[in-house]
Amino acid sequence: MNTVLFRSTTDEWPTPRWLFDTLHAEFGFTLDPCATPQNAKCRKFFTRFEDGLRQDWSGETVFMNPPYGRVIGRWIQKAYETSHSGSTVVCLLPARTDARWWHDHVMKGEIRLLRGRLTFEGGRYPAPFPSAIVIFRPVRPKMSSIANRPPVAELSA
Repeated sequence: MNTVLFRSTTDEWPTPRWLFDTLHAEFGFTLDPCATPQNAKCRKFFTRFEDGLRQDWSGETVFMNPPYGRVIGRWIQKAYETSHSGSTVVCLLPARTDARWWHDHVMKGEIRLLRGRLTFEGGRYPAPFPSAIVIFRPVRPKMSSIANRPPVAELSA
């Protein structure tokens, strides 16, 4: 019986509009890298055919609801690494705290657990798993070690 609960004919479930709109008001998204033409939430988006994993997300404010299949870890790694190049990436993810990708990358972001279970657009029932919003913010460069040195004495003429 439980295996039936975790089966789906697709791994591209559209984000509920209310959730996207709430997050968009906070972040102002410019890119949806895991979309179909029917469920894209941003004007700029990549489909499976364009392969968002191979595209550059630099300079974007990204909303990512990745495919929840076996490749999810690659999407999370890309999101995490993209934040190191100055982009903010906000992810809608299954809260799979036992997964390697969760510990390798998600735990380094800001995690907002959602109460209850989401019903994705087009879904008849709520998802069989809890969800989380994970935010990878741009990594700020650290102060140079020069800034921590004592001042150099001025030369007198």
